[in-house]
Amino acid sequence: MAMSGMRGLSVFISDIRNCQNKEQERLRVDKELGNIRTRFKNEKALTPYEKKKYVWKMLYIYMLGYDVDFGHMEAVSLISAPKYPEKQVGYIVTSSLLNENHDFLRLAINTVRNDIIGRNETYQCLALTMVGNIGGREFAESLAPDVQKLLISSSCRPLVRKKAALCLLRLYRKNPDVVNVDGWADRMAQLLDERDLGVLTSSMSLLVALVSNNHEAYWSCLPKCIKILERLARNLDIPQEYTYYGIPSPWLQVKTMRALQYFPTIEDPNARRSLFEVLQRILMGTDVVKNVNKNNASHAVLFEALALVMHLDAEKEMMSQCVALLGKFIAVREPNIRYLGLENMTRMLMVTDIQDIIKRHQAQIITSLKDPDISIRRRALDLLYGMCDVSNAKDIVEELLQYLSTAEFAMREELSLKAAILAEKFAPDLSWYVDVILQLIDKAGDFVSDDIWFRVVQFVTNNEDLQPYAAAKAREYLDKPAIHETMVKVSAYILGEFGHLLARRPGCSPKEIFGIIHEKLPTVSTSTISILLSTYAKILMHSQPPDPELQNQIWTIFKKYESSIEVEIQQRAVEYFALSRKGAALMDILAEMPKFPERQSALIKKAEDTEVDTAEQSAIKLRAQQLSQTSNALVVTEQSHANGIPPGGQLSLVKMPSISSNVDDTSAGERLSQENGTLSKVDSQPPSADLLGDLLGPLAIEGPPVIHTRSSSNSGLEGTVVEATAIVPAGEQTNSVQPIGNIAERFHALCVKDSGVLYEDPYIQIGIKAEWRAHLGHLVLFLGNKNTSPLVSVQALILPPTHLKMELSLVPETIPPRAQVQCPLEVINLHPSRDVAVLDFSYMFGNDRVNVKLRLPAVLNKFLQPISVTAEEFFPQWRSLPGPPLKLQEVVRGVRPLPLPEMANLFNSYHLTVSPGLDPNPNNLVASTTFYSESTRAMLCLIRVETDPADRTQLRMTVASGDPTLTFELKEFIKDQLVSIPTPIAIRPTQLAPASPVAQPSSAPASLTDPGAMLAALL
Repeated sequence: MAMSGMRGLSVFISDIRNCQNKEQERLRVDKELGNIRTRFKNEKALTPYEKKKYVWKMLYIYMLGYDVDFGHMEAVSLISAPKYPEKQVGYIVTSSLLNENHDFLRLAINTVRNDIIGRNETYQCLALTMVGNIGGREFAESLAPDVQKLLISSSCRPLVRKKAALCLLRLYRKNPDVVNVDGWADRMAQLLDERDLGVLTSSMSLLVALVSNNHEAYWSCLPKCIKILERLARNLDIPQEYTYYGIPSPWLQVKTMRALQYFPTIEDPNARRSLFEVLQRILMGTDVVKNVNKNNASHAVLFEALALVMHLDAEKEMMSQCVALLGKFIAVREPNIRYLGLENMTRMLMVTDIQDIIKRHQAQIITSLKDPDISIRRRALDLLYGMCDVSNAKDIVEELLQYLSTAEFAMREELSLKAAILAEKFAPDLSWYVDVILQLIDKAGDFVSDDIWFRVVQFVTNNEDLQPYAAAKAREYLDKPAIHETMVKVSAYILGEFGHLLARRPGCSPKEIFGIIHEKLPTVSTSTISILLSTYAKILMHSQPPDPELQNQIWTIFKKYESSIEVEIQQRAVEYFALSRKGAALMDILAEMPKFPERQSALIKKAEDTEVDTAEQSAIKLRAQQLSQTSNALVVTEQSHANGIPPGGQLSLVKMPSISSNVDDTSAGERLSQENGTLSKVDSQPPSADLLGDLLGPLAIEGPPVIHTRSSSNSGLEGTVVEATAIVPAGEQTNSVQPIGNIAERFHALCVKDSGVLYEDPYIQIGIKAEWRAHLGHLVLFLGNKNTSPLVSVQALILPPTHLKMELSLVPETIPPRAQVQCPLEVINLHPSRDVAVLDFSYMFGNDRVNVKLRLPAVLNKFLQPISVTAEEFFPQWRSLPGPPLKLQEVVRGVRPLPLPEMANLFNSYHLTVSPGLDPNPNNLVASTTFYSESTRAMLCLIRVETDPADRTQLRMTVASGDPTLTFELKEFIKDQLVSIPTPIAIRPTQLAPASPVAQPSSAPASLTDPGAMLAALL
């Protein structure tokens, strides 16, 4: 309906705000759009005022997210209106609706140019604002000369010249090849003499862009910039409106100092002295005050001054003054100021002879490492890493190791890498280095890359004096009841090579070393089993003549694995068994590994390859960051394999742009594999191969082993919201792309493991790595593109149940070829429930649209913490919970018949700790656990299971806790596992490492007699 006056717009906005739901809003918008279309068709009957009113409505509808393409022409036509109100609407709406490549803009270029070169200042400002907002190439080609004339015109008012400077800046940034600035040095120098601070500030922004591309042409501007700083520092002739909390035009000060950083040096002693006087005044006059706004302005000026001081390589006295000032900053209570102090102190590390001064603040920096704010902790870690040298390495690394025990998931990987690099670069002696790395693996094994333990092996192998010490330390760690799989690898390797050096020590005979290593075999993955088999062969070799009992034990293991489905394990077992029957000749065949050739550490090379952040680069980066946005996702891409590290050992982490970008394809046929001691090109792997295992090294996620279970039709969690049948392409779409492997089996494997593959098809592999702490979960989704073409239109949506609060970081729309994206997912458990969250995931590859809904393993047992209770603790708690609803009992029939030990293992795998001997009846099980949620906090749960030896298909189960909902949900959860869930795989600490090397053909066992070939197979 037509409405008179601008009141119609107000009424329309009120109607939209009063809509009860999205459907009402859509109906009201459709009605209004129909009315606008009707009125636009009869354009001759529309007055300019009415057209303005409808264009305003159209802009509001566009802001609500609706399509208004039909009205673009009407908005552009208002630009040529004779009166200001209509012209203003035309400019505003056009700059909001149209991008720089829109065809309709060509129709308005002449009108815009007439307004720019006209004498109406209001119209000039409107036109300059729109051109600056859009910044298209055609605008630059047609209008840049006219904008330049306005900027240097003496007849224009400051308001217009400010707009012209900013408009020209935008055109130059977008199209530097089109905007002609040749010979502009003299004009820029004249603009810097401008007394009006508004024009001067805008002109300085333009100068920063110009000198960033070519500072050589603008040397004449340098003394003018210094004079501007002097004027501002002395507060000479600064109007009150340009003074912010007593600071003369802080924006102009910052821009001027940034422009000076693009000039490599200042040779003129007078200019240099004048500039340092200004900087000294800034340093002396800056302090922390209570007013936040004044702090922000003064600190912006101060930190830009610090960057300029570093850039000019000032005298040590001024540098010391800067460090002392930053020392005050990192000690204040305000977290933002502490952050800025740490960040700028880290930048100052690049200045020669400053490290000793910064070391005086080491204690305060270490305190910041324990700050509640993670961003401050990260900056403190960067600063400690940068300031470390031989004199303080021991203290800093020990602090990092101590902090590693309490650091959150997000920091542990970076913390581990930096501690390992510092330990290697500044180790006072190699035994200390071995201690540090073994502690690192012990405390944060999941976050220690293979490069780190490879390097330990190289050091130990190359230093004979270190070998007995390393073997003894490895033996000590194996005595621990639970160690990480990486520790098993490094300990087994070292003891296999050098364990014989401990033969005279108690508990270190070959038989005892074999026994302690063999205890770990059931808990490790296939890649580690290969290393253990090699260790057994070495132990047998070093114990010549062999102990018959030990020999028979090892031979039994070799015979067992001769039929393994893993080719690598099978081949090793066959060959080691054959070799071990050669008796004394085994000493020559399996001789000790030769020394490694000296080469640079892969870890240190990573550190050295990191881009150095100079003051000049910082200014460029800051501008680049303002012009682009990045998501939280991390993309892992291939790099060249340097220093002999196997493929997959070198990775780079880059920020993934939120906009799509073209990435060059990498031919899959160019990948190299080592086979039979030679390098040969291989064809692309078949779709079923785990490409990410080889491609992405430490960050790839191994898939769970094949589990022979019942059909997937009965493998879902009964009682959950999402059934197994939901794990299919969504909606009415039918995927032409079929998944690799059983999705349900992958999900159930991840219910008892914290990392593995969730989904895989010929184009993508989705892996999960998770850490659970009390009622909180931190997951990382690994989205790996397996092909040499990008995956586009990538979308991921989390559908959480009511009891989980989940937040997924931004997923990029495009995954580059053969790259891996990491997307953090935070989970909070609000209350007990068995409902399951779903990941709705889709992408395009070529013409294939793939859409799957995947259950996420954020299940009830992830929020259970195993706890062992004694009889003195159990029975009082059990009796204090008299009956329903806190204690529930049920006879469960149709149970899968399991021997009692297997049922106990099943309970333990779901964090329900079985306490043997607590129940006097040997046919019963008693278990306990602690459940965490935001509503219950830590809640003790007790379970008793009574079985019937004559009929294993039924049992009586009693569950008790202090929360009725928890009791019911836990009872149903356990019942589901006993009745319908296939037997889970054994819990194994998942090794995030490259896939096993290509196995040697069975016809070439002689390759294992070559020490170099054996090392390649082991590492």
